[in-house]
Amino acid sequence: MLKLLKKVLPDSNERELKKYYKTADRIEALEPEISALSDEELTGKTEEFRKRLTEGETLDDLLPEAYAVVREAAKRVLGMRHFYVQLVGGIALHQGNIAEMKTGEGKTLVSTLPTYLNALPGEGAHVVTVNDYLARRDREWMGQVFEFLGLKVGLNLPDMGPEEKREAYQADITFGTNNEFGFDYLRDNMVLYPEQITQRKLHFALIDEVDSILIDEARTPLIISGQANKATDLYYTADKLVRRLKPEEDYTVDIKTKSVSLTEKGVDKAEAFTGVENLFDAKNITINHHIQQALKAHVIMKRDHDYVVNEDGVVIVDDFTGRLMHGRRYSDGLHQAIEAKEGLQVQRESMTLATITLQNYFRMYDKLAGMTGTAKTEEEEFRKIYGMNVIQIPTHRPMIRKDHTDQLYKTEEAKFRAVVEEIANRHATGQPMLVGTVSIEKSEKLSKMLKKRGIPHQVLNAKNHAKEAEIIAEAGQRGAVTIATNMAGRGTDIVLGEGVAELGGLHVIGTERHESRRIDNQLRGRSGRQGDPGSSQFYLSFEDDLMRRFGSERIQGMMDSLGMDEDIPIEGKMFTRAVANSQKRVEGNNFDARRWVLQYDDVLNQQRDIIYKQRREVLNGENLRDAILNMGKELITRVVEAHTSDDDIPEEWDLEPVVEFANSSLLRDGELEEEDLEGMEREEIIDFLYDKLVKYYEEREKEIGAERLEEFIKVVTLRTVDRKWMDHIDAMDQLRQGIHLRAYGQTDPLREYQFEGFEMFQQMVEEIQEELVRYVMKSELADDEEIEREEVATHQTASSGGSPHEEGEKPKRQPIRNTDKVGRNDPCPCGSGKKYKQCCARAVHTG
Repeated sequence: MLKLLKKVLPDSNERELKKYYKTADRIEALEPEISALSDEELTGKTEEFRKRLTEGETLDDLLPEAYAVVREAAKRVLGMRHFYVQLVGGIALHQGNIAEMKTGEGKTLVSTLPTYLNALPGEGAHVVTVNDYLARRDREWMGQVFEFLGLKVGLNLPDMGPEEKREAYQADITFGTNNEFGFDYLRDNMVLYPEQITQRKLHFALIDEVDSILIDEARTPLIISGQANKATDLYYTADKLVRRLKPEEDYTVDIKTKSVSLTEKGVDKAEAFTGVENLFDAKNITINHHIQQALKAHVIMKRDHDYVVNEDGVVIVDDFTGRLMHGRRYSDGLHQAIEAKEGLQVQRESMTLATITLQNYFRMYDKLAGMTGTAKTEEEEFRKIYGMNVIQIPTHRPMIRKDHTDQLYKTEEAKFRAVVEEIANRHATGQPMLVGTVSIEKSEKLSKMLKKRGIPHQVLNAKNHAKEAEIIAEAGQRGAVTIATNMAGRGTDIVLGEGVAELGGLHVIGTERHESRRIDNQLRGRSGRQGDPGSSQFYLSFEDDLMRRFGSERIQGMMDSLGMDEDIPIEGKMFTRAVANSQKRVEGNNFDARRWVLQYDDVLNQQRDIIYKQRREVLNGENLRDAILNMGKELITRVVEAHTSDDDIPEEWDLEPVVEFANSSLLRDGELEEEDLEGMEREEIIDFLYDKLVKYYEEREKEIGAERLEEFIKVVTLRTVDRKWMDHIDAMDQLRQGIHLRAYGQTDPLREYQFEGFEMFQQMVEEIQEELVRYVMKSELADDEEIEREEVATHQTASSGGSPHEEGEKPKRQPIRNTDKVGRNDPCPCGSGKKYKQCCARAVHTG
């Protein structure tokens, strides 16, 4: 077996696999022993493995026997036996790698091996798929193996309620989509009671089509949002203006960067139309922003390419899969600008309540593994971002697919004529074909041309993706012609029909090169599964998006000057290399974009970890008394230090603000006098006030009741933290959107974002501390008053928050309030001589 594998794989990858071969040989050697077991004995192996784990064995120790058990179970339950190379793939996955296995090599069956093994500790194993259909299919299909072996299997779907989700997560193995797992994590960190939490510890995740999930979708963060109160009139105004502007004269377009800019003449028109003197004045930032988004909506965003319009309104089309992304909206007002463009009612902008990138979500798992047919081109990214190596697993049978040289045409029309001619010729022989397009628009254009030729075919794109698995499964039948947008139907195997192998197998036609080589390889990979015959060819034109982005005009001009016929294609390795180099450059740009998103989210992620950890502690009622008193100690320290400068002798300290703060926020009104603090050193004042705080807290415990006070602390903490965190996310988002301008000042935008983000977080923490301590120590609760927890989302527009005082009670007087707004760098009005931000702004946040 080892000699055969050496012939198939390159030496570099073989070195990575050598240790896996030895383990796979041990699994094979166990087959006679395991196959002799009865069903009952085989099922009983699960409890035996779990007992051995508790006695000190590791998962690595159990792997050979556990994999042999799964192999035998699959044989008995599904009639499917893991091939040797599938065992190798399973071993690679258990080690936390990405197993690159060609289409048709049985990745779904491979997944049963590491999933079973990593579910044995009882901490949960998640199998992540790209859509709900595959999650449901794999749970019903492979779930039979796990259930035979005595494991509980759950399914996590978007339409499930919290109870159903909790039950799914309590299972040993849970199937679901990447988005649903991520959104559940965010929702769990917004709940009001611990019993509402659905997920357990993030122990092990096996991601199917890992490149699609961790690469293609990584640029779009998961966001839970609510509506914000913002006027929609400006969207309509900007839309009316943009409709009057003329290309080149009023605005210019950069195809490479996909950006659009107003010319001076365009600016003049915009100012005249909107009635503003200077469009770039600071007070006109909002209208300027709306005009830019309206321009982008009209010029850059294309209907039936970037989005579709249906009964749900404007729905985004996934750039990589061609699927409709229901529930997703473009951010920063672009979605509303498109709605205005399409003559729809503009929806109000949303406000972010919680957000996380897929990168940071999946990096929280103790162990992460992934499978795909195409990952090697993105190996650097997988290694740098996720610490995962790509292991290329050999095919069960040799690959015999023929990949023909690209055909390059002068115009898009000529290219499509050639594609239709090729389809007609092959269809006449009965050979099935899968034709890949990059957009809905192109697939429908090709469909119309085929209809004119009377060629029956199926169109598979985002408009009818509900049937995609059924259509894709039939694509290998004799005479079938299937047009698919990008890789719609991904995850479904194309099996050749009877007699098709003799016709040459499935022929794949690519109508355009994607900006990622990996997507092209996925399309090609649908043909030639498990040693089947097959072929592929790409048809390109100089008018394709990828070609235009990298200067095809020069070559096209050369063809014009030579008088070349547009229906005659150009073939040659030079052009193939040029296309591949263009793709590499775009891949590099996309990697940089994803890394940029991650670097900025890493700043927020550190803060999110702190907030969510403390929130969980509050939900679980951990150390609430100590937490509040510690906050009080920090608050006292900040206030006292702000008013006891080392530059002044103690007799000159201004203690009145300290006394006012203590009476209004920590103690009973009027309990403290200045004389009580005179003659003390700074540390003595802090200790004195803290002792007073502890004593008063204990008195309130007796008055209100310890349990009732604890519940009140939970309520005000959750309300305050959620509201402040939501505002902080919004502020950080605004900071991120404008931070790139710092580069003009010769500063690193990311470092500036890290520094300012940290300052903003510190300020938020201090504000939370002050609010909580004041609420807990000063609120008065009637004996019969019910303490209820409320979702902060229902109060999202009240970003400054309210007070928990009883109705009719006047809020307590704040220690320092200045009617004139004081700048952060201005001298503090308290007279300390310090800057305001280093003095009272830090000490007391007046709300």
